[in-house]
Amino acid sequence: MTATTLPVLTRKDFQTDQEVRWCPGCGDYAILAAVQAVFPDLGIPKEKFVVVSGIGCSSRFPYYMNTYGFHTIHGRAPAVATGLKIARPELDVWVATGDGDALSIGGNHTIHMLRRNVGLKILLFNNKIYGLTKGQYSPTSEIGKKAKSTPFGSVDRPFNVLSLALGAEATFVARSVDVFQAHLKTTLKRAASHKGSAFIEILQNCNIFNDGAWETLTERDVRDDRTLILEHGKPLIFGKNKDRGIRMNGIELEVVMLGEGGATEKDLIVHDERNPNPGYAFLLSRMDSTPGFPTPLGVLRAVDAPVYETAMNEQVAAVIARKGKGELAKLLRAGETWVVK
Repeated sequence: MTATTLPVLTRKDFQTDQEVRWCPGCGDYAILAAVQAVFPDLGIPKEKFVVVSGIGCSSRFPYYMNTYGFHTIHGRAPAVATGLKIARPELDVWVATGDGDALSIGGNHTIHMLRRNVGLKILLFNNKIYGLTKGQYSPTSEIGKKAKSTPFGSVDRPFNVLSLALGAEATFVARSVDVFQAHLKTTLKRAASHKGSAFIEILQNCNIFNDGAWETLTERDVRDDRTLILEHGKPLIFGKNKDRGIRMNGIELEVVMLGEGGATEKDLIVHDERNPNPGYAFLLSRMDSTPGFPTPLGVLRAVDAPVYETAMNEQVAAVIARKGKGELAKLLRAGETWVVK
């Protein structure tokens, strides 16, 4: 037999002839560019990619990716993608969704997809607003958010996206930022290599309805002091001068200045993304909710667990081997039946 050589793919192979119709300056352009740049490097045949979306600005993604795809209904992308992955486990299925699509009407589908560990790659664009419907507050909007649906300020407590994913015991949980292109591409590649559900929260700017939502951590003069880049096996150090770190104080995390009060690098937590207990990653996910703590970026958790579509198909194969394929007509007439007059 002659070995088959895969064609060399480029970003252009994943671009479509569709006009990209996001608002000028939208962070979605940066995410699209990163995905189109990463896909050619994954060593996967182009016809094996599928992009599935729900409803929202992010959900236009399948139109702009020259792959197979589905633009489904509001919140139901995880359900459709799960069915596809079970039926065709050899496909590389990606889900593009937003904070409203995935966490409001689609919240139940999202958490059950994650707890089952379906082999999907989920990109959750978080701009803390409903953009497509023109500026209503979303499940991630902060308390007091004044929007078209909350003119006097929202009284809802927002979801912490990563905490939610970890609460569902997702096996791969990460965070990146639309404008941190090198970091985003690296995170996408990590997600692509994971077996099971790979969940990435991407902090994304909506410059029309929620401009500057993430500027307190993305602006060049503050990003080093406000973000913590997670690297497996390395201590949790951040700051422009790399002079601050995170250590344990009892059961809580604590920010320390290196060199003050005897604090040294040896006192700091060494990041372990493979910790089987999701409690460690959960602590990291809560840091940006606490004043004085940085926002963690990178992979919080990456562990191995049984993959849903594999288990499902093995079960089906075992039953067929024992009982035969069966016939649909007999199945429909089996058990209790009744006649409607």
